[in-house]
Amino acid sequence: MRRELLAEQSPALLQELHLLTRDGHLNADALRKLKQVNHLVGLLRPAIEDVLSRFGDPVVVDAGSGNAYLGFILYEVFLKAAGKGTVLCIDARPELTAQAEQRAQRLGYQRMRFATAPLEQAPWPDRINLLAALHACDTATDDALLGAIAHQADYVAVVPCCQAEVARQLKQRSPPTDALAVLAEHPWHRREFGSHLTNVIRALALQAHGYSVTVTELTGWEHSLKNELLLGKKIRREDAHARERLRGLLAETGVAPKLVRVLGDAVTPAA
Repeated sequence: MRRELLAEQSPALLQELHLLTRDGHLNADALRKLKQVNHLVGLLRPAIEDVLSRFGDPVVVDAGSGNAYLGFILYEVFLKAAGKGTVLCIDARPELTAQAEQRAQRLGYQRMRFATAPLEQAPWPDRINLLAALHACDTATDDALLGAIAHQADYVAVVPCCQAEVARQLKQRSPPTDALAVLAEHPWHRREFGSHLTNVIRALALQAHGYSVTVTELTGWEHSLKNELLLGKKIRREDAHARERLRGLLAETGVAPKLVRVLGDAVTPAA
């Protein structure tokens, strides 16, 4: 079991998160979750170490936090030892927020904060240094990206989940007989192509708003089918060329997901 833990990671926290039994064992489901979160933590390490080195009190947001596995592990691995920084976990389900807040109190994690709200109505901090969203479903990932962009997050990392909005728009778009329609003719293909198109649009939108973007695999397919990680780093105010490419793609495909509608980059009405 020890090889599955990060160097800074304590069995006590994993037992609190119910990822580890009192006997120190991991079941298959817990092992899958731990591998996903720990791999993401490893990918986020350069970003968090950067903001800890540059800011006196960096703010990390776990958007759509659920049980807040990610928020707790980021706090323990990075912020606890640093003696500074705040983790804000936001989720719409009050029972999960309450459980996470009680857990933080038991662990003595005094710089963890919790908010109960849909991401669309989230009480975002004035300044965000890192925003992460792990499997925020459908347009909730767009809401997380909107929060990051609006508050000039230095870094953003999202693992999207259940992208359904664009698939619906592809089904309703006109004309239904062009070459693009072939890619979305069957429901299975429409769902998969819609997910791919959604994430391409998200990456371009981040680039248009001044982020350099890396798209990579989170973990092996044996752990999750929703496996694409978008990593963004704020490097400039905006990128006109990326915005031009984004609008060209939107015009060609005839879709307008929530992210571009709210940002004002949509070139076609929402379906």
